[in-house]
Amino acid sequence: MSSARKHYDAVIVGGGHNGLVSAAYLARAGLSVLVLERLAHTGGAAVSAAAFAGRDTRLSRYSYLVSLLPTQVVEDLGLNLALASRATASYTPVVRDGRAGGLFIEHEEGEATQRSFRELTGSETEYEAWREFYADVAELAHVVAPTLTEPLPVERAVRDRVDPGIWRDLVVNPLGATIQERFRDDTVRGVVGTDGLIGTFASLHDPSLIQNRCFLYHLIGNGTGEWRVPIGGMGAVTTELHRAAADAGAEILVDAGVSRIQPVDQGGYVTWHDADGAHTVMGGTVLANVAPWVLKILLGEQEDPATKPEGAQLKINFLLDRLPALRSGIDPAVAFAGTLHLGEDFTQLETAYDDAAAGRVPTSMPGEIYCHSLTDPSILGDVPAGTHTLTYFGLHTPASLFVEDPEGAKALAVERAIAALDEHLVEPIMGCVARDAHGEPCIEAKIPQDVERDLAMPGGHIFHGDLEWPWAANRARLDTPAQQWGVQTEHPHVLLCGSGARRGGAVSGLGGHNAAQAVLASR
Repeated sequence: MSSARKHYDAVIVGGGHNGLVSAAYLARAGLSVLVLERLAHTGGAAVSAAAFAGRDTRLSRYSYLVSLLPTQVVEDLGLNLALASRATASYTPVVRDGRAGGLFIEHEEGEATQRSFRELTGSETEYEAWREFYADVAELAHVVAPTLTEPLPVERAVRDRVDPGIWRDLVVNPLGATIQERFRDDTVRGVVGTDGLIGTFASLHDPSLIQNRCFLYHLIGNGTGEWRVPIGGMGAVTTELHRAAADAGAEILVDAGVSRIQPVDQGGYVTWHDADGAHTVMGGTVLANVAPWVLKILLGEQEDPATKPEGAQLKINFLLDRLPALRSGIDPAVAFAGTLHLGEDFTQLETAYDDAAAGRVPTSMPGEIYCHSLTDPSILGDVPAGTHTLTYFGLHTPASLFVEDPEGAKALAVERAIAALDEHLVEPIMGCVARDAHGEPCIEAKIPQDVERDLAMPGGHIFHGDLEWPWAANRARLDTPAQQWGVQTEHPHVLLCGSGARRGGAVSGLGGHNAAQAVLASR
């Protein structure tokens, strides 16, 4: 399908959530906007779909929770969006001295959380350390969160507003060292550390501090870091963003795979292909809602395999006839209502990293499980009573593990992920898994290669590349609006508007918001 015109104020390459955020802001400001999406639908990774034949249940097959999406963006764009808090923050089943137990943390911490810490660790010490540590995290979050929708601050401006000890523990020292200094229990240490490893392949002691940056992004959303469930599934978020962009006047084309971006002095030419052939339009600004590595290819630059990002996650979606009982005796509806941690003691995380770094699928697979349907049963559709979804997100499974034998390594990783869960169940999880219309188990697994194939994220990296600090270096050049908002490329009229922009990553809309603000500031 041809576009309505040949020249637009802004052409957006990629109709994922960030591209839609940019489109909505720019169109609401009166600019002519064209969005080009290669798939048959917008939404990118944040979509809901019926994954199993004969089952109405609509799963968030890739991304799964919302934390970083600023309330400001929701309000600015008039999004009709409901985000629900989970009743449980987390549950971590453990077996110690042959006895099944666990660490239970309430959404609103109270006596049950304190008692659980005491029963697991034998004293009040770890609970007090927990409260002090997350109070420090909250102090940093309250400083950083408001800056995410403002021009980039420089590091010094943020640091000077934070207690020096907190800055040292969370920004200067490797996260692993901080955790080991502030906590004593191996399980507690691991529960803290996992937020630094979501989609990030690193040791908790990595000197690059990539794990610190990942940790920060996972705990600063709206100043609270709370991860909430979108009612109606992740697709409800992007459906609303599509509506907001279209209602504002943005033109949105799907099945339009962009093959080339050609920067010129006045903007950039964008070429895409569809069933009718090739089409080219001119944009005063081209906003790239693709990974920086993909953008280089579209610009005609030489591919450099050495710079290609590498994802490191295993995603498994389940549909269950019923929730399984746990050996610890906790109510499954409580245990699975939040984040259920598996194989994520501190030492287990580090051992799994060492395994994967040596080219082995981790023997003990670390991962976490979410049951969206306990918070939002609307996604289930017409199913028998007791049916639930489970989403497993595995750590330390880099794309390199699946190169030589993708199917074999994938099957092994799934087997070990299931074994990590079964260790804590009264019955094997496969006894609870529903069957589809063909009698097959309702299980869907995604490795980084699947993510790259399905979503064009290079290396299956869910953040489009390693996360950066959400501030600029003290001596950084911030001369142009694009630099000031952290969305610049080497070409003045081509901007990043996706997860690969500074302060991008996760379902936040920040890349889209900040690119749109840079465009408006330049005008």
